[in-house]
Amino acid sequence: MTMATKAACVLAVWVLVASGLCDLGSARAPLGSKPQREFDYFALSLQWPGTICASTRHCCATNGCCRSEPLQTFTIHGLWPDYDDGTWPSCCRRTQFEMDKILPLKEVLDKYWPSLYCSKSGTCFSGKGLFWAHEWEKHGTCSAPVVQDELQYFTLALDLYSKYNVTEMLSSGGIQVSNGKEYALSDVIDTIKHAFGGSPQIVCKRGSIEELRLCFDKELKPRDCLTTSLANGSVSKSKHCPRYITLPTYDPLVLANSTVEIMTQFDEFDVPAALYTA
Repeated sequence: MTMATKAACVLAVWVLVASGLCDLGSARAPLGSKPQREFDYFALSLQWPGTICASTRHCCATNGCCRSEPLQTFTIHGLWPDYDDGTWPSCCRRTQFEMDKILPLKEVLDKYWPSLYCSKSGTCFSGKGLFWAHEWEKHGTCSAPVVQDELQYFTLALDLYSKYNVTEMLSSGGIQVSNGKEYALSDVIDTIKHAFGGSPQIVCKRGSIEELRLCFDKELKPRDCLTTSLANGSVSKSKHCPRYITLPTYDPLVLANSTVEIMTQFDEFDVPAALYTA
């Protein structure tokens, strides 16, 4: 075989190899875009400002804890698609948050879905950004086929929040906002279950309600939440709810005068929590 023939054969082999590599590359999904199975149910996660704002030591314009009038109703943390095994999908579609798409809702979002921290939230695709950007990119993108776009995601969360007003449910059951009055955990759960039609999840911090979650099937009908987060492994003792719990208030004027730095905002699922239902 002449040198020219050998060279031609080698070139042909490399053409075939390169072609094969190109085919493999086009067939492989992009990094981080592995499809996740469809979710099983929604959890509407609500925050109690009185508990969270008690830890605030620094104020800024974006922090709902720093408003002149204290927040005395549950506010929205997020609408989360979850699985029945205790896990959840996240960052499902590579789409960045666009504030322009939800501008018609901004006034309502500011009122009922404020950030309760000064630090920026991490997002899946946009770096650090707004609290709403985090919720849409991490959770909203996993809400199909019920939710198809950003505006629909925030509209749905606001609709569920308004229709199933937890603050009013508790008030109707004799459980009022207070700065020290204790209520039996079982009474709080039973009150929500009776008014809502499903058992809630409750997360506590130092004996006070920090978060309360209502769960819905994919037809948006109330259902029981999972009883515990056993799938998440170890549970932080600081998140356990005692037999008697409180719904504390806070004084925003005290917060405005404080100069200690705020704790960094945590990701809602990065801190293990004890979840309670009936």
